[in-house]
Order: sequence, then C-alpha cells, then structure tokens
Amino acid sequence: MKNKGKSQTKKSFRFRRLSTVLLVFALMTVALCLAQGNVFYRRQERLLVPDSRQAVAQEVSAQEAECLLLWENDDAGEKGLETMAAVLDQMKVGYDAVEGKDAAEVSLEKYETLVISMTHLRQLGDKLLEILNWTREGGGLMFVYLPENDGVLSTIAGNLGVEQAGYNYAVVETLHFTSDFMIGGTEKDYAVTDPYESSLNVNLAEDCQVHLESGGEHPVPLIWEYQLGAGTVVVNNLGFLEKGYRGFYSSAYTLLQETFAYPVINASTFYIDDFPAPVPSGNSQYVERDYHMSISDFYTNVWWNDVYNLAEEYGIRYTGLVIEEYSDQVEGPFDRNQDVRRFRYFGNMLLQQGGEIGFHGYNHMPLCLPGFDYKGEYDGYKVWVDQENMKASIKELEDFCAYLFPEEEFNVYVPPSNILSAEGRQMLGDETEIKAIASVYLPDAQDIGYAQEFEVAEDGIIETPRVISGYLLDEYMQIVALSELNFHFVNTHFQHPDDALDEERGAELGWEKMFANLSEYVEWLYTSAPELRNLTGTELAAAVQIYDDLWVERKYEENTLTLELGNFRKEAWLMVRINEGTPGEVKGGELEKLQEGLYLLRADQAQVSIEIEKGEG
Repeated sequence: MKNKGKSQTKKSFRFRRLSTVLLVFALMTVALCLAQGNVFYRRQERLLVPDSRQAVAQEVSAQEAECLLLWENDDAGEKGLETMAAVLDQMKVGYDAVEGKDAAEVSLEKYETLVISMTHLRQLGDKLLEILNWTREGGGLMFVYLPENDGVLSTIAGNLGVEQAGYNYAVVETLHFTSDFMIGGTEKDYAVTDPYESSLNVNLAEDCQVHLESGGEHPVPLIWEYQLGAGTVVVNNLGFLEKGYRGFYSSAYTLLQETFAYPVINASTFYIDDFPAPVPSGNSQYVERDYHMSISDFYTNVWWNDVYNLAEEYGIRYTGLVIEEYSDQVEGPFDRNQDVRRFRYFGNMLLQQGGEIGFHGYNHMPLCLPGFDYKGEYDGYKVWVDQENMKASIKELEDFCAYLFPEEEFNVYVPPSNILSAEGRQMLGDETEIKAIASVYLPDAQDIGYAQEFEVAEDGIIETPRVISGYLLDEYMQIVALSELNFHFVNTHFQHPDDALDEERGAELGWEKMFANLSEYVEWLYTSAPELRNLTGTELAAAVQIYDDLWVERKYEENTLTLELGNFRKEAWLMVRINEGTPGEVKGGELEKLQEGLYLLRADQAQVSIEIEKGEG
C-alpha cells in the first residue's frame, strides 16, 4: 500500500506540473491574442507626399547638348549606347547621339564631354585625331569600353594612358576598388557572377589614376583616368554593359570635368510583400528543425521580432503589402476575409513604427487577362475573367484595408510576383487612386516581370522599382545595390515572410543565417551612406517625382559652380563631384561631404552656387 501511495503521489505531482505548464501556455496564448487585438497606432504625417497626377510638372527641359555620344552599329556599340543614354538622361545631361561613321560632319566645339561606344576606331578616320586634340585643349573624353585592338588602338594608346595593349581578354572574377570614388566601394571586394573574358589586358602609365581593378595576383585595370594636356580621359575596361552596372558608368562620367552635379533621389525604402496576410497553417521543415514551433508561432515570435528590431536599430520604416486571402479566385463576388486579428496586430505594429500599408492583391493572382503568357513559369497562376473582375478585386482589397486601418491612405501597389499585364497596368491608372507602382528594377530572363525605371509615367503614376530582394543577397545583388547607391543614391529592397520557408530562397540555411545576411547588408548600407533618408513607399514616390521632374543647367565660371534647377519644388537633392579643389561658400543649399571629392547637396532654392577653392584640400 505504501508503494501504491507513493506512485499516486508522483503521478499527481506530474499531473499538477503538466497542468501548470499548460496553464502558463494558455495564459501566454490569451495574452498574445489580447495583444494582437490591442496594438494601436496613431496616424503619422508623411515626410513627403506626391503631387496629384494632374499636378505633375509639364515643363520640358530646354537644356542644350553638352555631351556628344558616338556609337557603332554592332552588339557592343549598341549596348554601350543603351547604357550611356540611360545614364545621361537620368543624370540630366543633354547629349547628341551620332553614329561614329557620321562623326566627320560634327563640330566638337559646342561640347564639354565626348563619350565613345565603338568597337572599331578606324570608322572615325581623321576625326579621331581631332578628338584627341580637342581633349588636350580641355575636353572630357570617356570610353564606354576599350575598342578592339586592331592597330588603331595601339597607335593612340599613349593618349589613353596605356603603355601596352594586349590582344586577349581577361576573365574578371572580382572587383577591387583602389580609390573611394564610389560610395561603399572600398568596404569590400565584390565577386562577379558568371565571369567571362570581358576586359582587355593592358599595362598603364604610372601617372594613370586607377579607380577599379580586378582582384587577384595580377590585377587588370578596369576604370582609370588620365590627364591628356588640359583635358581628362576616362576609360572603362569593365565590359559589363547592363542595367545593373549603370552606377559604375555614371561615376566614371563624373570624373571628366573639374566639377559636376546631377540630381539623385536620396531614399532607402524596405518593402515586405505578403504582409499582413493570412499566415500559413501547419509546420515548415526548416522552422521545425531549428525552432520546434509552428509557422504561425515562428512568424510572430522569431521572424517579426527580428525584422522589427532591425528597423528600430536603423530607423527603417517598412511598407507592408497586404494580401487579403490566398485563393485562386478570379471571378467575383469576392468575399471578405473575416479573420482579421493578425492583420491588425502586424499592421498596427508596422504603422506604429512609422511604416505604411500598401496593396499587393485580393489574392496572389497577377492582374493579367486571358491571352497573357506566363511562359510555363507560373503553373499555379490563373488569368482574370475580365477587367471588371480585376477592378472588383482591388476594390474589395481597398475596402478591407480601409476597415482595418481607417486612418490610412493606400497609395502603393506591388504586383504579385512582380507580374503586371498592360491591361492590368491601364486599369490601375484609369480606375484606382494608386499613386505608385513598385515592381522590379532589373528585367528577368523570361521577360515576364514588370521592369521599371525611377520615373513618372505618362498617366502620372510614379514608377518606384525595387532593386534587390530577399535574404540571400548574392554577389550580383550586392554589385547592383552598390551601383544604384551611386547612380540614384537609392536603396530599395523587398522581402517576404515565407522566404524563411522556401528552399530556393534560402530556407535550408536557416533563419539565423538568412537574417544575418540581411543585417550585414543593412549595416554596409548605412555605414556607407548614413545620409540616406529612410522613406516609406509613398514618400519614395514623392522623392522620385521630385527627382524625375527636375532638370539641371550647370555653369562653371570663375571658380564657381552655378546650378539652375528647373521644376524646382521646395527642395532637391544632387550629387556633386569636385575633382579639383574643395567647396567654399554655398548659396541656395547645404553641402555635406560623403567622401573625398564627393558631396551631397540639399538645394532649397532653384539657383545654387558653390565656390570652389583651389589648392590642397
């Protein structure tokens, strides 16, 4: 009987202990539910608000061409033309593009800079010698890539700072900065994805200033400048003529003159797609492996906790993109999702932190009508029955968000999987109050995604592309992020909660490593450019509107750089390169040093003057 009593006592104790654990867990669950229902926010004023579509500036720049762009009708020449046309357009530099074989008829006297995108210099004939003489007299000459070494290049090589030009091309696997002419460049070396024979082997004169070279024991010069008489020659031997490298070419262009200024956006914006949205039920292989909890608990207690705290540390204000439900319904009526507790919890926390809510979709079906070709890439996607049903789904999403967050305005739309048909795009312009579309900056290999530039579209909607994404942040993304930081002075990044569940997006690494990748990138970003403004999606749209409408007239006389800003709105941001001297008195704005020779200008008047003090500095 004694033993039986002890056994019952032990069982009773274990039961009480288990009951206590269950009670604590139940209380925690109740507390969480109460918290999710009682996170409140106060509407916060936006730092910037876009003008209405009707108020978009219509004044067109009357800038005279200051740059001559010579190009050749072959693959490399056309790619170089496309790259430099985009760079010059967006730096607000007036230019004339002339095919190289017709260059003999062009007078160089009216130009300050000349950019050559040609494979065969022999097409220029005697004009080539005139170009070199023009440079010696003070012109700025830039090569988008080194021409083929067909004899002509060897003849003029000394004028480019080249002592010996080879005939073979090097495989560039790593980019190494030897100067800080690009923001964030010297922080680390950058690995090249899918390297190939891209850069001509050359030996340079000692008085060349090399800014970028390949890594390794025998580095190949990739970007350098050379003083030819009173002028400057800048040579790009990089060989990567694609959108993701535009910032390298824009930075190289700023080396051509004593001073140069161009408008930038000055914004850092982080998006969270599918957030708030219904949380997947059940378990995930990798979450279970590392945390022994459900997806729902992981989202609340781990993922959101880390992402939220990262924003607290760096002042990030997320733009969350709502999905109401995950059905494949493409025909109405579109029923209201009644389970709103977690929508409110996550959404209110995001808003309380200064963030913003935007639209992703009623469900995750892109706005595409019958006939749209997914090219076999998205087997689970349907097309909408017609435009009216697309419109009705967005209207339901709008009403749903207004019910949840009654004090908010919803200005930003992100296409599901970054896919948006021409008909869907037109519907958003014609039938909604959307002010900005945030899709992707880089085109995908299948050309399915809605790729954008930072600009205002003809219908007044502002295009605000996201440049990089996710938690893997591979070598190519890091290069593109560096490029855009220097081209537009912008960072745009998007992530999904379910990235941590998807093997292709890094889930096998585990959330700890995935989050470490993002944290490392954010640290690099704000260490390299602490002057970046943290903006929401709407504020970014306003900044892009200001940037895109702005045009710039530059004059440099008597050691003073004068900037006339057309379509000026209260303030504008410009990058200023001072290659000779240091800045003195500034009128019409404030100048902040980013690094040696490079400054960020906040203009608060339509005319800005910057005195340049010559001498050491």
